[in-house]
Amino acid sequence: MKRRTFLGGFAASALVSGTASLSWSQTAAKRLSMPPLIDATKSHRVRLEAQKGRSTFSGPSPADTWGFNQPFLGPTLRMKTGQTTQTEVRNSLDEPISVHWHGLLIPGEVDGGPHQPIAPGATWQPELPLSQRSATAWYHSHVHGATARQVQMGLAGVLQIDDGQDDARGLPSDYGVDDLTLVLQDRRFTRRGQIDLSLSMPDRMMGYLGDTILVNGQVGAAAVVPKGMVRLRLLNGSNARIYTLALSDKRPLQLVATDSGFLDQPISLKTLRLSPGERAEVLVDFSNGRDVTLTSDHNPNTGMMGGMMGGRRQQTGRFSVLPFAVDPTLRARIKRLPSDLGGSRPNGDATSATWRRLSLDMPMGMGMMFGRDDRRFSINGDAYDMGKINFHVARGAVERWTVSADMMMHPFHVHGVKFQVLSENGRAPQRHNTGWKDTVLIDGSVDLLIRFDQPAPPNAPFMYHCHILEHEDGGMMGQFTVG
Repeated sequence: MKRRTFLGGFAASALVSGTASLSWSQTAAKRLSMPPLIDATKSHRVRLEAQKGRSTFSGPSPADTWGFNQPFLGPTLRMKTGQTTQTEVRNSLDEPISVHWHGLLIPGEVDGGPHQPIAPGATWQPELPLSQRSATAWYHSHVHGATARQVQMGLAGVLQIDDGQDDARGLPSDYGVDDLTLVLQDRRFTRRGQIDLSLSMPDRMMGYLGDTILVNGQVGAAAVVPKGMVRLRLLNGSNARIYTLALSDKRPLQLVATDSGFLDQPISLKTLRLSPGERAEVLVDFSNGRDVTLTSDHNPNTGMMGGMMGGRRQQTGRFSVLPFAVDPTLRARIKRLPSDLGGSRPNGDATSATWRRLSLDMPMGMGMMFGRDDRRFSINGDAYDMGKINFHVARGAVERWTVSADMMMHPFHVHGVKFQVLSENGRAPQRHNTGWKDTVLIDGSVDLLIRFDQPAPPNAPFMYHCHILEHEDGGMMGQFTVG
């Protein structure tokens, strides 16, 4: 990793060692900003426009970017559970896009997968009936063969499902003050500051890895927080990078919610692994007034695959993701960790569930490695085909899926459902996987228990796929109907 790039101009006090403090007054000029908030909990309406923009990241000139309602990325959408939200998505770009509502439990006809493209100049107006519990979800383009590039260019944003009960739970809820939305991504840039979209052979095999970390589309910013409990809504919006997050002074991350909603009570973690597509909500206690840096280990897949591909393994050690600076003048609303979050952990019975086995398959031929075959990735030996339904599930059915992968780790996502992680490699799930999930990192073999309540007809099936976007585009995806 390029230390110069990661530091983004920070002084030595921002280094990951945590031995020095980053004064909030020194970082005011490069304070991290939150995505604009569209609160649709009262209006029940959201309007998005995919558009071209120019954004300055690094280098002498602005980069060409895409975004929703802005030059890069999209606003945070807040929608109320128990209500139907009317959405309008206009495509002002020169190529088809889609908007997949990742994490929403909604019918396949409004899911926004590759079967619902929005043509240039067209507008899509889905109604989103939300009945699920509060959660942090997200939205992104999902056009087959173009998902990786379109997300790289900026077509992604965060979506909050809200029940209005966060204050009763004792959770921070002041958007941008003690309730921070953090979109973690990595990029590479050309010398002129453009996003480098070129794919090397390792990129094609393992997924795109950048050498610069962006948080909310910003390089070299610091988050300014009050002297109290702060809620971090973390989204791994990277194409392929797996983060192993920790705080530089070893203070705990209090996990309060996974992909699909709140836990029953917080789980204290020293590290949190977050793969592409996963979300997590954590509380961090800043009441001691000390600044700290959110750090990560390097991507574990690079070391796993480096020897096989004849490349150099990426250096070990941690790098900076985001410094936090405490501002004592900000109001700290929450002073203590809540004990009862009002959520749950799944505890389903798999004894009578239909058992389905899925293998996430990597290419074997060297020609495929170099991208000379579009069908270089597959599931159970089948590369994705938009015209082929891989299987049908009865509505209301419960199934046990054993998902396996060798050679490297793969984040696995299923549309239109939430699931329980029954086991990982025959053992109890890791603590951060004991809540409700819709995306999970497959490192060997994972057993999932899934109930299928949302309909998905043949013209609008649900997807299941690796969420390394280059693998998804390359064919590591399938589709199923529910009815």
